[in-house]
Amino acid sequence: MADGSSSASGDSEPVENAPAGAVGLESIPERAATFREVFSVAEFRVLFAGQLLMVLGESVKMLAVSVLVYTQTESAGLSAAAYMIGFLPHAVGGVFLLSLADRLRPRPVIVAGEILRVAVCLVLAFAGLSVWAMLAVVLVTSVPASIFAAARNAILPDILAGDGFVLGRAIFTMTAAGAQIAGMAVGGGVLALIGPNHALLLTASLSSCGALVLRFGLRDRAARAVAATAGVVRASLRVNVALLADRRVRGLMLAGWVPIMFMVGAEAVFIPYFTERGTASAAGIVLAVTAAGMGVGEFVVGRFAPPALRERLTLPLVVLLGLPLLGFLVEPGPLAAAGLAFLAGSALSYNLGLQRRFVEAVPGETLGQAFGLSQSGMMTCQALGGVIAGGMAELTGPAPAIALSGVAVLLSAIALRKHL
Repeated sequence: MADGSSSASGDSEPVENAPAGAVGLESIPERAATFREVFSVAEFRVLFAGQLLMVLGESVKMLAVSVLVYTQTESAGLSAAAYMIGFLPHAVGGVFLLSLADRLRPRPVIVAGEILRVAVCLVLAFAGLSVWAMLAVVLVTSVPASIFAAARNAILPDILAGDGFVLGRAIFTMTAAGAQIAGMAVGGGVLALIGPNHALLLTASLSSCGALVLRFGLRDRAARAVAATAGVVRASLRVNVALLADRRVRGLMLAGWVPIMFMVGAEAVFIPYFTERGTASAAGIVLAVTAAGMGVGEFVVGRFAPPALRERLTLPLVVLLGLPLLGFLVEPGPLAAAGLAFLAGSALSYNLGLQRRFVEAVPGETLGQAFGLSQSGMMTCQALGGVIAGGMAELTGPAPAIALSGVAVLLSAIALRKHL
């Protein structure tokens, strides 16, 4: 929803060269935006369709690459590495290249991300690469992924003003959760029917459709930042340092990173937890239930909590994020564990209470890089959370490690309470 000067329904066009987030964010509106208002904006529908195609295709791609590697090596370790390896380069792109997200026009950057995914899928499917060559291709081509994601995220407050932006973010999160579950289910069936090579061709087709939808459905906006004489790497480092030096921006980023880091760490231990009890199949169900809880939480908080209440709920929701994990101390069975995981997943919606403040805290000309840095930091922290929780599980066993992750979430709530 917007203030009195603008409408989330898109009745007034954003100023072409205005800083992102400049329209409709001057004060917290009293009423939450509605789905009808958000989906009445044509450009949001385009961005939503592109996001849906991207997440579905990426889920199939990750499964297909993992299967290709396992087929050639019969190594579960390399197969798992292939599944996750695309996450690692985000940190590299986030540190050294993110200034491009503000120096380039957003539409060509977003479309270029889809075209690159098409090329990667075709190479992986039909070039006859060795395993190490495939892993190298995934690693190298994932480096600019943070730029594409930053451009996509930063254009959203240009399209949706005021509280519409926060609800739009919630819709994207719900879409990602649902599409990941659907993509994994559909991807498994596709792999069984047509094999990994043709599954990669399916992802290429979805990304081609996404590129066309985004190219012809989004306006061609100007770059946010004025062209600079400094090189890309130097400019990226300079802005990253400036963002992290800002106490408010740094605090909001840490508030978004740290509780989720320990929650994801707990999720990483679900598989050994259930495997140890002879119910390994339950791990996938509990992970899916966690994603479903996240989607429900985003829906309820994003749609029905008024903006001011949503921001007051951030700290209580982080507490709710940690508390259910303590229940794993009693080593619950699959049904009870799913209930605890659903509660914890629903509390991930605390992040919605940070979104408006984050956009207001960041200078408009660096908003793309700020979103990219936030995303890169979150992915890096999630990987770190898995390592920490895995190490704790080696020392204490899976159940205590999950509970300790819950304790860490609660301690982070105390440490970051001013920003939450």
